[in-house]
Amino acid sequence: MRRPVRQAFCAGAMLLATAAALPARADNASVASATYGDLSLSPPTLSSIFVCHGFGCKYRAELGLTAADHAALKRILAAGRTSAAAERKAIGNAGAWFDRRIGPVAGTTGHVARANRAYMFDKGQMDCIDSSRNTTSLLLVLDELKLLRHHEVAEPVARGYLIDGRPPHVTAVLVEKASGVEWAVDSWTRAYGQAPEIMSLSLWKTLD
Repeated sequence: MRRPVRQAFCAGAMLLATAAALPARADNASVASATYGDLSLSPPTLSSIFVCHGFGCKYRAELGLTAADHAALKRILAAGRTSAAAERKAIGNAGAWFDRRIGPVAGTTGHVARANRAYMFDKGQMDCIDSSRNTTSLLLVLDELKLLRHHEVAEPVARGYLIDGRPPHVTAVLVEKASGVEWAVDSWTRAYGQAPEIMSLSLWKTLD
């Protein structure tokens, strides 16, 4: 049974409720600084990623990236070369692969969709602070591997401030190079091993 919307907000998003409303279009170093600096978290590299879990990035697990991982991501993103829409679909598939890859390392193979306050003491779950940071890490690695042709990575964006009647939430963001359209890449709304929801950021901002 679906939980009431008022209970389904990402608890950790309260930390970012005053975040900038628009994503920063900048180089990856600036995006990494804005994304991880407040958590004292090292940004991803081509050899390792620190995975956040347990709500608010309370726990961190280091995932070593191998040549086989790079090859798998290249195979997945190859399907996205033809258009921006195809690339977003491939990014979704890469997100599902990444969630399965990090699950055994971080102990998150049982994480649920829309984990709320009821799960905030379960280190195997992720709030939207965790999921948005992890997804941004994947996107930055894809970009460093030169696999993103049609998009660039922006810092996560928050919506909802409670005082406006909407629960707070945070998502990873991409910007389409040709059009400038901003896209939410939201993995918090998906359970273990599922592709993130990808929709225009303008639509994402209207949701509860």
